Amino acid sequence: MAESVFAIPKGFKAAACSSGIKKSGKLDLALICADKPVDCAGVFTTNKVVAAPVKITESRVRQGLCQAILVNSGNANACTGEPGLQDARRCGDLVAECLDMAPQLVAVSSTGVIGVPLPMLCFEEHVPNLCRMLSHDQFDGVARAMMTTDAFPKMSGRSISLGGQEVRLLGLAKGAGMIHPDMATMLAFVVTDVVLADGLLEKSLSQAVNGSFNRITVDRDTSTNDTVLLLASGEADNQEIVEESSELDQFNGALSEIMLELAKMIVRDGEGATKLVCIQVKGAANDDDALAAARSVATSQLVKTAFFGEDANWGRIIAAVGYSGAEMDPDQVSLLFDDVAMVAKGLGLGSEHEARASEILKQAEFTVTIDLALGEGSAYYYTSDLSYEYVKINADYRT
Repeated sequence: MAESVFAIPKGFKAAACSSGIKKSGKLDLALICADKPVDCAGVFTTNKVVAAPVKITESRVRQGLCQAILVNSGNANACTGEPGLQDARRCGDLVAECLDMAPQLVAVSSTGVIGVPLPMLCFEEHVPNLCRMLSHDQFDGVARAMMTTDAFPKMSGRSISLGGQEVRLLGLAKGAGMIHPDMATMLAFVVTDVVLADGLLEKSLSQAVNGSFNRITVDRDTSTNDTVLLLASGEADNQEIVEESSELDQFNGALSEIMLELAKMIVRDGEGATKLVCIQVKGAANDDDALAAARSVATSQLVKTAFFGEDANWGRIIAAVGYSGAEMDPDQVSLLFDDVAMVAKGLGLGSEHEARASEILKQAEFTVTIDLALGEGSAYYYTSDLSYEYVKINADYRT
């Protein structure tokens, strides 16, 4: 497998293989491993139906330490009862036994079909092989092994200088369907070699997730398996980053950029999607109102189908703002597609503007800007269009 174009953070190795979970024979099992126990933080699904691996991993991550992440695709190990919990623990135990570490240091993560028991023979046979395959150049394979209906693997990385020392960050994600906060339905793992003061990793992760994976939607479905993990090896030579420092701002900026890039890749890869659309709301009474309005537009099925049809139907957008709960005055609203004005003070600007806007909608990416003209509140949300292909993919997902 080709080496990743991203600089791999110090202190981490990875491996991926085809274990037979997927009938296609594609990569479906992967392992990320640190050289020693490292600081970690996690964010998990808010769905009340929680998959077995999430239950196991969330309880382990609370201790703040992790050394390995085992992830499989093709089977979610969700709605599998007590046997599913036992299987998730056994998966972690296999890694712990092979690498001589405490089981509590192993995070397990699964994605795929719900309600089907894990094929444990695949894990029993191939986890030992994965442990022997660990190397610095296999992160590309991990990104591919995480994929379900994804059309492409999702990776993003940064190398930044903190106090004259190089610090590396690398993020991997999967997701294409069942995408909606909080969180968007996906798996994401970020590793870094930064040296951070105690307690900062969780704050950095929460901030980055809120500005990325919690600002995207494809189909208003939130999964049973959502997991984002951030691991920091502390192997970089930077001076320890402390709270309220410029170095922390710089690190958080790089982390947020990576996660937003991954989040946008997920929307761009939305099942059947042909458009990536940024809904930008400004001039709201406050930021909460702006976010509510942006989310309402981004999740509207009528708006999303109009995007697919390349129909500049601005009335659907205004209506979605109107039922969002945000304060608004319909006679003050303005709306643009990229730089093409469609609405000013609540009134459409005519057929010429609509024709120009329709050309914008033919693009693969564009921005809808809604100005409520009430205050300083602003927010953004990323969404996709809703196509025929989405229905086809999800109508026969299990086959």
